[in-house]
Amino acid sequence: MSKPKTVRALKDNEARAQLNAVRTSPRKLNLVAQTIRGKKVQQALHELAFSKRRIAVQVKKTLESAVANAENNHQLDVDKLVVSEASVGRGVVMRRFHARGRGRSASVEKFFSHLTIVVRERGETA
Repeated sequence: MSKPKTVRALKDNEARAQLNAVRTSPRKLNLVAQTIRGKKVQQALHELAFSKRRIAVQVKKTLESAVANAENNHQLDVDKLVVSEASVGRGVVMRRFHARGRGRSASVEKFFSHLTIVVRERGETA
């Protein structure tokens, strides 16, 4: 006797990839994520390839992983994929201390964030 199979959270024409514990603040990551929301996958990959932001490299790898999941696991057509969702969440915050003058200290917060990219297969209407 085994556990019952869990119901798939996504629709049949969607695939997802997650990137957890990225060493950047959610504010900075969201700036990159909002540039690719709602765009075709090829256009989003081109924009990430030429972005000047450091985190764009990891976002591009995550998007490529979502495309690979759609192609290999769910048999979706790569040419019809659109970035339907790119959500950013807040991760842990490491708190460190920085020595200041006269025996005082100041706190330094190092933010982590989570990224979830969902791609959806859409018809050739656009």
